Amino acid sequence: MSTIFDWVTMAIFGAMVVLFLQRSMGPARASDTILHYFPPALGCAIANYLGNEGQPVPAIALIIAVVGYIIFILKPFERA
Repeated sequence: MSTIFDWVTMAIFGAMVVLFLQRSMGPARASDTILHYFPPALGCAIANYLGNEGQPVPAIALIIAVVGYIIFILKPFERA
């Protein structure tokens, strides 16, 4: 945990884990499966790698795409 990309991607991943655990304890949602969490998790890993390898522009673009995916596909602020 030595770069900003480490911290940002781990924070996003941690928030996604909390969202998954919260939803797994609540009422079942037909549109929510564990497979929906794989693309943003993979995106966080790739963005972290790119950022640590000295490619900040693609890393930041991928982080923005991951956050967009979480907001529009996983819909964390939607009331059940």
